Amino acid sequence: MPHSHHPGGPSTAPDRPRTVLVTGAARGIGRAVATAFAQDGDRVLVHWSSRREEAEHTLAGLPGRGHVLLQADLADPGGAASLAGQAVDRAGTIDVLVNNAAVNLPQPLTETPYEQWQRVWRHTMDVNVFGAADLSYLLARNMIEHGVPGRIVNVGSRGAYRGEPDHPAYGASKAALHSLGQSLAVALAPHRIGVASVAPGFVETERVAHRLTDAVRSDSPFGRVATPEEVAAAVRYLASPEAVWSSGTVLDVNGASHLR
Repeated sequence: MPHSHHPGGPSTAPDRPRTVLVTGAARGIGRAVATAFAQDGDRVLVHWSSRREEAEHTLAGLPGRGHVLLQADLADPGGAASLAGQAVDRAGTIDVLVNNAAVNLPQPLTETPYEQWQRVWRHTMDVNVFGAADLSYLLARNMIEHGVPGRIVNVGSRGAYRGEPDHPAYGASKAALHSLGQSLAVALAPHRIGVASVAPGFVETERVAHRLTDAVRSDSPFGRVATPEEVAAAVRYLASPEAVWSSGTVLDVNGASHLR
């Protein structure tokens, strides 16, 4: 039976390699996500902000060809437009946006001076929410303009549900990111664009290595934290043509460490 091409029917697999922009891809989850798409034969635009050497290491390790590095500071109000412009200049159309770039700065209320409290909140929201929102706007418009049944996948956090007592701005920013994704899922469905989020718990990355205690590992009944590749596999699924009916979802990737 032939595939349905009715607008309401299922999306078939793309007939060409997709172009995927992964923000914050210099290391950790972002590097694993970039690698997962490259292994599928997709072309990856590797965004980095301040870690050029690590971003070059990511790029060098990607299978396939045509991958490029793009630099932009998403904390800057013009950063998202700069990145989107570079991406479109290099690729024309973007099929998948993965909003992975994030900052996660400690700010326990009882130990943080007020000025620092304010500064961390603003910086966190600038990158984790406003940067992602602006990029989503710009690249969704690009997808619509080119008739691309695109995907936007946000890397959120378990902390949006469980709370982040020492990192409250981070937890709040991820709750906002999940909500942004759900709003856009409804808004963009008529354009055949799917939007979803993953909500990992702790992941074995350089950034949080100092926080991975036995107590943290025992949060999960598996007795460990996630690998970056496990999070990347969830992102790759949500970005796939087959996952369009999961648009609007927030997929927990936390090893049963937090149930909701």
